[in-house]
Amino acid sequence: MATVQKTSWNQDGDRIEAEVLVIGGGMAGMTLGNALAGAGVATAVVDSSPPEDLLDVGYDGRASAIAWGSAQVFKGIGLWPYLESEAGPIVDIRVADGTVERGPSMLFLHYDHEDIGDDPFGYMIENRATRRGLFAQAKDLDALKLLSPARVATLDRSAGGVDAELEDGTRIRARLVVGAEGRLSPTRESAGIPVSHLAYNQTAIVCTVAHECEHNGVAVECFLPSGPFAMLPMTNRRMNIVWTERSDLTPGFMALDDAAFLAELRRRFGDWLGEIELTGPRFAYPLSLQHAARYTDQRLALIGDAAHGIHPIAGQGLNLGLRDVAALAEAIMDARRLGLDIGGADVLGRYERWRRFDTVLLAGVTDALNRLFSNDIPPVRLARDLGLAAVNQLPPLKKFLMRHAMGAVGDLPRLVKGEAL
Repeated sequence: MATVQKTSWNQDGDRIEAEVLVIGGGMAGMTLGNALAGAGVATAVVDSSPPEDLLDVGYDGRASAIAWGSAQVFKGIGLWPYLESEAGPIVDIRVADGTVERGPSMLFLHYDHEDIGDDPFGYMIENRATRRGLFAQAKDLDALKLLSPARVATLDRSAGGVDAELEDGTRIRARLVVGAEGRLSPTRESAGIPVSHLAYNQTAIVCTVAHECEHNGVAVECFLPSGPFAMLPMTNRRMNIVWTERSDLTPGFMALDDAAFLAELRRRFGDWLGEIELTGPRFAYPLSLQHAARYTDQRLALIGDAAHGIHPIAGQGLNLGLRDVAALAEAIMDARRLGLDIGGADVLGRYERWRRFDTVLLAGVTDALNRLFSNDIPPVRLARDLGLAAVNQLPPLKKFLMRHAMGAVGDLPRLVKGEAL
């Protein structure tokens, strides 16, 4: 952890003087709030939902692949002790093409973490567990004010600072506001920032299964004609399933009773882990690609899904958001140490330049992969299989792709590299 600077909290009645106002208390927003508050930056996080609603089992059935670099962020801000017992290591990744009827191809791509070191590629953590850890840590941070449930009624950004008024009359004064409310971000919309949007004809069916045999930290992604079918290792002999299906077929699968749904799941899952059973509800999420024309405006920065949303084919959506958090936190802290305006154009410009290339590149790669693999055209299928097999036989390329999957490639923020903020 970085050396904590003096916190400049000041509250006069219903007026709060903060340095940073974060609107949106999801995983990206709360991670930024906790990171800044842990470094002594007076930070207010406003979210419209009560924390207990966000922790309800029916709110979000997803688990996220936390890449090695993202785990370093969690460790660097002191969050990891709240999450470690819930983190399932990913030590082996197997990628293959296939169909429901024929099963996976004999040609495949295999990543073994021991080829590049001792650390896992990353961890699978339930989103509820991550939120629970973030809220628990927040209670221990004097520099953080979590205002929830609460909504921003008015937001004024000027050269002199940020003034917000909540619906209950509470006023917040800050140097910088961060929009972190997700893909439908009102803060982004109010700033007039355009968004490019591409809807895929796909929906992610998400559930968790318990299984008979140990998974040994193996993650499997099988590319089916309708989209990728991912089996992701969690704790306690469980797998998180992300089943990408055609949107017109999804309602039929979701309407099946548990026995019929499980039968369809077994056709895709196979028998490599023995008997399987559902351990909770199913969820369906329409998939799309979304990208904001810019990530900043006057005294405003966007992070996470408010700035970008990509296909889950590589499991990198949250990791992109956490790199946003690490980059913005570093830009803020560097400016603060120099006595500069943390909401100034130079600080925001540095953040924008830092994050745009990484995001555009990954958005393009995931879109291309989805288009390449989500079909059953025989010549294309053969080319895919040969391509996966070829990469599997090229150790230097494999190692580069493995490091990329770990979030350990590129111009990385200090937190991602395991250094102090």
